[in-house]
Amino acid sequence: MKAGAEALPFADGSFDAAMAIMTVHHWPDLHRGLGELRRVADRQVVFIWDPTHRPELWLLEEYLPEIRELDHARFTPVTEVADALNAHTVLPFSIPHDFTDGFQCAYWRRPECYLDPVIRQASSTFAQLPPSVVEPAIARLHADLDSGTWHRRHADLPAQHTMDYGYRLLIAGG
Repeated sequence: MKAGAEALPFADGSFDAAMAIMTVHHWPDLHRGLGELRRVADRQVVFIWDPTHRPELWLLEEYLPEIRELDHARFTPVTEVADALNAHTVLPFSIPHDFTDGFQCAYWRRPECYLDPVIRQASSTFAQLPPSVVEPAIARLHADLDSGTWHRRHADLPAQHTMDYGYRLLIAGG
């Protein structure tokens, strides 16, 4: 069955819970999509990223500010999504250093992973940027890894086990 978030093909109250994971920034109408989650399920859980959160991933600061521009244009601040969802709980989701899910910040302590084109293809942000932007940035990262520059600049990261880069779990309803 194929449907958009704004018109889910289910009866009212069909589910105990509905979950949206790193998707609401792709919805044409956030409020209608959240309304549909509330309509079809007693409880709603939304996993998102907050563009107002600091610090940002070093990749954005040092190599690909174009990701910041793209993401800031399409992500709604957590407070606004929480209000629209009528969320009663907002939980921080810190990223473990060995996180296996391949979303953008998963490799914050493993920079060499960003050199892998397969890993980059798993991120909608990388997929939306042209190679003329991504390839020179990745070449700079590769050079910084080879020279030790990246490791000197981020000597504090190996001691960190988790990082909060602004991912949040919103819970609403029953």
